[in-house]
Amino acid sequence: MTMRMFCRAAARRDIGAFGQRLPRGRYSRASAAHRLCQYFDHLPFSTAASDGDARKTDVAAASGGLASQIGTRAGAPRSNSDSAKASNDNDSHLSHLAELSKARLSALVVSTTAFGFLTAGPTALAVTSLPTFAAASVGTALCASSAATFNQVLEVDRDRQMKRTGNRPLVKGVISKEAAVGLGCVTGTSGGLLLAFGTDPITTLLGIGNIGLYAGIYTYLKPRSEINTWVGAVVGAIPPVMGWTAAGGSLMDAEAVLLGSTLFLWQFPHFFALNWMYRADYKRGGFAMVAVDDPNGDRTASLIKRYGFYLASLPFISTALEVTSPMFAVDAGILLNGYALHVASKFDKERSNSNARKVFLTSLWYLPCAMMLFLLHSRRWHEDVTDELKNEYVDNHIIHSMQKLMNTIQDKGKKLCMHEVIATNNVEVWAGDESKKTAIDGSKCPITLGKTVADNALNSIENASVERIELKQEVSRKEPE
Repeated sequence: MTMRMFCRAAARRDIGAFGQRLPRGRYSRASAAHRLCQYFDHLPFSTAASDGDARKTDVAAASGGLASQIGTRAGAPRSNSDSAKASNDNDSHLSHLAELSKARLSALVVSTTAFGFLTAGPTALAVTSLPTFAAASVGTALCASSAATFNQVLEVDRDRQMKRTGNRPLVKGVISKEAAVGLGCVTGTSGGLLLAFGTDPITTLLGIGNIGLYAGIYTYLKPRSEINTWVGAVVGAIPPVMGWTAAGGSLMDAEAVLLGSTLFLWQFPHFFALNWMYRADYKRGGFAMVAVDDPNGDRTASLIKRYGFYLASLPFISTALEVTSPMFAVDAGILLNGYALHVASKFDKERSNSNARKVFLTSLWYLPCAMMLFLLHSRRWHEDVTDELKNEYVDNHIIHSMQKLMNTIQDKGKKLCMHEVIATNNVEVWAGDESKKTAIDGSKCPITLGKTVADNALNSIENASVERIELKQEVSRKEPE
């Protein structure tokens, strides 16, 4: 090393005279210095010196590693920097695993499954148990994690082409494909077993089937057909139905249909807005999305508004089926969906990424609000658990606490609701001119009054039909044979 450094220094010091002896116009002084340095770097003694230094470095590294091992075995305390590095490595591994299994998506799946379970009401929850609720929630989350992992394994090459997915663990190579497949198998198997032993066969089949539907059919269709969005919506609609069946409900119940329809329709404004914002990215990845072949956004805006209207109709259908109270149609059908449709209309007028982002963000808080309003206005949560059930099942204190919490929230909501204030207070309401005004029952607000009028009309129609049938039968008896 010393000889090489000396030669390089000498070359730089004498380069003035050396450069002047070179043919004019062919070499500059800097070029001559560079060539001399390259020459000295390739001398035999430089290689020998480097090998000697490398051997010294290897010996030092080996001795240092041995010393560190001896120190560790002897119980020497680790430095703060080593502990911090180990902690950061563990956090990094956990974050990679969470990203591989799409932990945030799995959390959404758990919330919708819990929503479906709680919709069964206190009576059904008293018959089931808290372990069933835990098995349904955790088992569904594990199945969702398995499906997401297999999806990333199959799409790693396409994810590498996209900016939005370029930092995923498989794309960066921090987790191997083999390890990812192993994780998907473990989570899928454990989730299926947990559902099988903790819930019922229908819930188990739905959970396992959803893995195949998402990782199989949905993933296969993504680069081939736009119908993949509709298949993905079916995948998202299944978890709340799983919660309902785990609580003892049937697939044919009105609640199961309403729960699945709500999640199915909600996903279209959510994903169409997302697709529009990242349409260039999806095109780079080779995915067949609506927004990729929709340069003006006409189809995207039309689909967002159409499915927004479909979604807004569900609270009215739920009220008509007497699954929820009439106020659910007001709170969710008019107020909540009214704002969502307003945001969708703004995107329809101006197809910008900013308006698409508003649609997307609105969908994020819309879903928990809709689920909470459904529970608050659910008629099943107005049922009382019988004393026989309370004495028979050990989890009745949990059910009682939940019902008490729901009643407290409902009571606070009634104080803020004009409908409830009018309906629960004796208010005099008059209609007509001053001289010919007519008293109307003040204990009936417009919503309650409208429902009463509709019920009376139905009863009148039914009575008239019965009277007409009886009259025909009487006439037929009087006619001569």
